[in-house]
Amino acid sequence: MDPVPRTQPPGSQGEHELQRRHRSEDRAGRFYREQVLDRLNQRMIQFIGRQEMVWIATADGHGECDCSFRAGPPGFVRVLDASTLRYPEYRGNGVMASLGNIAENPHVGMVFLDFDQERIGLHVNGRARIVEAAGHELARPRVERWVEVLVDEAYIHCRKHLPHLVKGDGDGRAWGTDDARAKGGDYFGAACQARPWDAG
Repeated sequence: MDPVPRTQPPGSQGEHELQRRHRSEDRAGRFYREQVLDRLNQRMIQFIGRQEMVWIATADGHGECDCSFRAGPPGFVRVLDASTLRYPEYRGNGVMASLGNIAENPHVGMVFLDFDQERIGLHVNGRARIVEAAGHELARPRVERWVEVLVDEAYIHCRKHLPHLVKGDGDGRAWGTDDARAKGGDYFGAACQARPWDAG
């Protein structure tokens, strides 16, 4: 995937229409001019390198959405260059909802939130592709494949409504485990519930 040169201002047609309707064009225009980049700058790269979690939004070819959470040790999301980052897909439940969406529709939205030290966030929107893990990477904590994201937009998520959370001891996490109890088991009691797709 190659970067797509940006000739139009950021934002969707829908958001620009709502800005006109609600007279927020000046505020939005200032945000686009001052905060939105088409790449990662050095401070963004350093911020990503310190993060232990990210939320990832995907949609399938019909626009059906999914938002998922990924976590790992600091730096688990690797910045390859100012326009490219990569995050690991650890062994999971085998559903591959995010990856399935990416296979149909490469557009992804990522939100990094630091609740602990900096209380600030970073949005990264771009286009993703799936990269199979090399043999030596499989020895890491169950990394089965990587998702490589070509950055289209990067911008701040302000701290105004971010809670300040104190980080706990994360020792003992079992990255990529198959142990049902370690994963949370049937915490929400869904296993015994009826499903319409099982009705046949």
